[in-house]
Amino acid sequence: MSRNGHSNLPQRHIPVMEALPRPLFARSESLPERTTTPRHSHPWAQLSYATSGVLRVHTDAGRFLAPPQRAILIPPGLLHEVISSPHTEMRSLYIDYRAVAWAPAHCQVLAVSPLLRELIRAFGELPVEYDQRGADGRLATVLLDQLQAAPEIGYSLPWPRDPRLRELCEALYAAPDIPFGLAHWSARLGVAEKTLTRQFQRDTGLSFRAWRQRLRLLSALPLLEQGQPVTDVALACGYESTSAFIAAFGLHFGYTPGNRLNASVRSANS
Repeated sequence: MSRNGHSNLPQRHIPVMEALPRPLFARSESLPERTTTPRHSHPWAQLSYATSGVLRVHTDAGRFLAPPQRAILIPPGLLHEVISSPHTEMRSLYIDYRAVAWAPAHCQVLAVSPLLRELIRAFGELPVEYDQRGADGRLATVLLDQLQAAPEIGYSLPWPRDPRLRELCEALYAAPDIPFGLAHWSARLGVAEKTLTRQFQRDTGLSFRAWRQRLRLLSALPLLEQGQPVTDVALACGYESTSAFIAAFGLHFGYTPGNRLNASVRSANS
C-alpha cells in the first residue's frame, strides 16, 4: 500500500439514519488503525474533526486534510470518503442542512479555535435527544455560531477532471517524493507538454509546480503529526534539502515544521 493510499484499509461503519434526532447530532470514535469509509453522501452536513490523528476527505473535486485543530466541513449531498490515520480520536457532527445554509457547496477545511474545540467536546457529552429549548439547545446554538465564524484555511488540494491528469495526480498523491517533472508525464501520457500545462491550470487553478509543492507540504503534516524527524519528512516528501523544506513549509503555513511538532505534542497532552 502506498504512503497516501487507502486501498484495502478496514472500512468504518456508517450509521444508517433516515433523519437526525436533533438538528445537531454528535458521534465519537476511537480509531487505533488507519480506516476508510465507502464513498457515500447524506442529506445533512458533516463536520469531521480529530482531537488527535489526521483526517483526510476525498471528493471528486479535491483532497482535504485536517490535523488536530483543523476540521473538514462536508456539505449535504456531496459524495465523499473519510480516511483516518492510526490513533485517531474522531469527533463528528451531523448538522441539519437548514442550520448550515451559509456553507458553500464544497468541502472546507476550517480552523478550530480553543473555544470551538471545547464546545464540540461538551456537546459530545450530551444525550442524543437533548432539550432543544434549555441550556443544551443554547450550547448547540453557540457551537453552530462559532462554526460559522471559523476561518477557512488552505489545507486542500484541487483535483482535476481530465482522466489523464487524474492518473498523474493519483501517482503523485501516492508517492509525493516522485522526482519527475512535467516533461516525463507528458511523454508517459502521450500529451504535448504545453497542452498538459494548460489543462492542469484549467482543471486545478494551479500550475503543475505549485500543485505539486502544495501536495508535498500537505503530505508532510501527517508525518510530522506522527513525530517523524523533520529531515526524514523532507526526504519523504521529495525535498532534496531540509532547509528548502523548512523554508517552503514556513512560507505556506506561516510556522515551521518544528512548531507543528510542538503544537502536536501540546494538543495530545491537553
